[in-house]
Parts: sequence; structure tokens; C-alpha cells
Amino acid sequence: MLLARASPSFLPSTSTSSSATPSSQALPPSASFGRSLRTGGSLTAASPNCTVRRPVMAAAAAAVPAAKLEDAEALIDSVETFIFDCDGVIWKGDKLIDGVPETLDLLRSKGKRLVFVTNNSTKSRKQYGKKFETLGLSVNEEEIFASSFAAAAYLQSIDFPKDKKVYVIGEEGILKELELAGFQYLGGPTDGDKKIELKPGFYMEHDKDVGAVVVGFDRYFNYYKVQYGTLCIRENPGCLFIATNRDAVTHLTDAQEWAGGGSMVGAVLGSTKQEPLVVGKPSTFMMDYLAKKFGITTSQICMVGDRLDTDVLRCDF
Repeated sequence: MLLARASPSFLPSTSTSSSATPSSQALPPSASFGRSLRTGGSLTAASPNCTVRRPVMAAAAAAVPAAKLEDAEALIDSVETFIFDCDGVIWKGDKLIDGVPETLDLLRSKGKRLVFVTNNSTKSRKQYGKKFETLGLSVNEEEIFASSFAAAAYLQSIDFPKDKKVYVIGEEGILKELELAGFQYLGGPTDGDKKIELKPGFYMEHDKDVGAVVVGFDRYFNYYKVQYGTLCIRENPGCLFIATNRDAVTHLTDAQEWAGGGSMVGAVLGSTKQEPLVVGKPSTFMMDYLAKKFGITTSQICMVGDRLDTDVLRCDF
């Protein structure tokens, strides 16, 4: 598990004379993503009701070495909002990770704001609320930020024309959030059964009213979707290419890792030669939206995740 603090107040001085603790070991360059990262100790939070102990990694902004976590209580007291990744932190597949209920109860008892974020766009916020409930966790829908919701929220933030349509390479979660936001859409799982029969002179038609293509994790992914989305982006003037996330892998089950939404995004990127606008982790849009919605002071945020590239990359906000 990775723990990243937005503010450098818990870190050593940024002076060039600062150095990591003797017990720190540098991560391989391939895992650092251009940041100065060091291994941490373990996060121990004691209360009359529970003791939670988890290995963590402290991460800091570039050139700021992270100190070993010695006082978990002081860290908790200094943070206003804890943002939790879901897949791999709260659950794996459909299995709750040990110690999660006690940890969340402890933080709530201390008056901390909790926000749960996920790049898995297959469900809407309402559907994720039901998943939390099934796992025995009491989480308000307003505390959930799914990348499916992020796509709809982004379109709302730019006043995307209601007479334009959204082509979806993704699943039900994206469709539900677009519908709730009042946007017209096409595509989604129903296009998973469509095939292209190539014949001499064949010309594939596409809807000229599509003003955005949203790409997320899609278990019904096929060549038809790639070509349709590509045509919209290439040929419809001003058509947006939006990605819910670019995760290379995801946790569909607790047995192994599976190809993630980044695989689908990569296919469209390859055919269009256009970079997508990412609205899920670790996008600036996500953090700006949460800060505005909850009135969060970004220096008082602690991000808890399991991936360096999506959870820790923006830990300095």
C-alpha cells in the first residue's frame, strides 16, 4: 500500500543537505516515475477499539526525500481528508481487504473526511455504493468519485452541448453517469456484437453529431468500436477524445491482474495519433473537482493507494 501526503510539512527540509534516514532504500529508477521516492515503515494507528498495522510507502514531490513514518497518530491528526483508492486498497475483486473496516471507523471517529476514488469505469457511483454496502461498509454516494462519473462531470464542466452526442467505448457505468447528466450517447456494450464485413469499396458510416468519444475499461471491446471511435475523432470537427483512465492493469479478481482500461485507450490513441484527456486518476481534473466540491485544502490531503503511476504521481497536487 502507498501513502502519499500532499503537503511537505511531514517531510525533511528541502535543503540540499537533507538526506533520507539510514534505513531508507531507494526504489529502482523504473518505479520512481521521475520522483524521489523512498520506502517507509509501517502505519500503526491505535485506538480503544482497534489497532491497524499496514506496510506503507511515503512519497514526496521531486527532490524531497521522505522520512520514515514514526508517529502515525501525528500524521492522522495533521490531515483533514483521506482519499482512498478502491481496487487493491479497499477490495480486490469482490473480496474486502483485511483491516479496512477498522481503519475507516478509526478515521471517521477522529472526524476525518473520507473520499473513495476508482478508475474502474464499469460501475456508476450508485452501483459502487451498493458494492460498498455488500461488503459491509457504510459509504455515502457523495463520497465516491468513479472515473465513469468523472467523464460526465468533465463534460458538464466545459458546457458540452446537449445537442451533441457522446460515443462510448466502455460499459454500463459510463452510460448511467452520462444519462444522469443529461447527455445523449451511443455505443457501449451493445456495440460489442457488431462486426465489420470488409468488402471492396466498403465505407463505414458514423454519426456526424458525435462531439466526444469516451474510452474506458471495456470487456466488450472489438474492432468495430475502435474504428467507429477513430472516425469520430478524425472526421468530426472538434471531437474530444476523453479517457476515464490509462491503467495498464486492473483487479477483476483476487487471483491475478488483468488488462486495464489503458489497453482500450491505447488502441484508439494508436489509430488517431491523438493524446486523450484523462479525467480519472491521476488527472488534475479529479483533484480540482474534489477540492472544489468538498472545500478541501489540498495541503491537508493524504492519498492512500497501491500504484505509483496513478495514485502517487499527483501526490503534490
